Amino acid sequence: MTPLMLVAEDFTAPGPSIFDFPPLFEGAPYWLTKPVLMAIFGALVVTALAWSAFANPKLVPRGMQNVGEMGYQFVRDQVARPFLGKDAERWMPLLISLFFLILLWNLFGVIPLIQIPIASHIAFPIVFAVTIYVIKIYLGIKHQGLGGYFKNMMFPPGLPKPIYVLLAPIEFLSNLIIAPFTHAVRLFANMFAGHLILAFFSAVGFWFLFEKPTLLGAGLGVVGAIMTIAMTGFEMFIEFLQAFLFTLLAAMYIGGSLHPDH
Repeated sequence: MTPLMLVAEDFTAPGPSIFDFPPLFEGAPYWLTKPVLMAIFGALVVTALAWSAFANPKLVPRGMQNVGEMGYQFVRDQVARPFLGKDAERWMPLLISLFFLILLWNLFGVIPLIQIPIASHIAFPIVFAVTIYVIKIYLGIKHQGLGGYFKNMMFPPGLPKPIYVLLAPIEFLSNLIIAPFTHAVRLFANMFAGHLILAFFSAVGFWFLFEKPTLLGAGLGVVGAIMTIAMTGFEMFIEFLQAFLFTLLAAMYIGGSLHPDH
């Protein structure tokens, strides 16, 4: 057995157990866990920030109002207007809340002592995705009628009629089953994988530098520490990107129901 194997034989890489959280205290409901508590805390933080930014707006924005308006303009110009057009302002409360809540929940994964991205638990992205799809279907039926909504969904105009034999079931599955599934899983999978990678490299660095320090293991420990720092920066970018993409898709789905011709 080589010296490297002797150093690493007791090392256990982090696995799915890092996502398992027991109830917060004995006798608590099974669902009252750290992710649930942090999800509620994140919602309260976003509410407090929004209140401080917009509760008493000034003609010349300063402080939190300035930050809040920058965030509002980003979501409005990059997410809402491209897909919702004249209806953008109407849907901004939903979209801006969705973006900043998901962003904060994602960033919890790199904040010390919290270190858990809420969306790495599939239940949270599912709730958001289902909410968006209920809104999407409701708006589609309201604005296009029940028959018109499913006709526009399954039979895009301008194609040869024989193609609809194959296309109609594909469009049905894509719009009502695959799309909501991927909407939730895309966010979940990125946060799950990113958190697992960070946990692995940080565990490698801590183990070989502090738990089992050896001359041979020190090199691995340094590599683990460097990779942890690098991957943390990359993960923060992914966390922002996934919040942006989830909100962007929500706007696109809502816009598709409001303006089926576009």
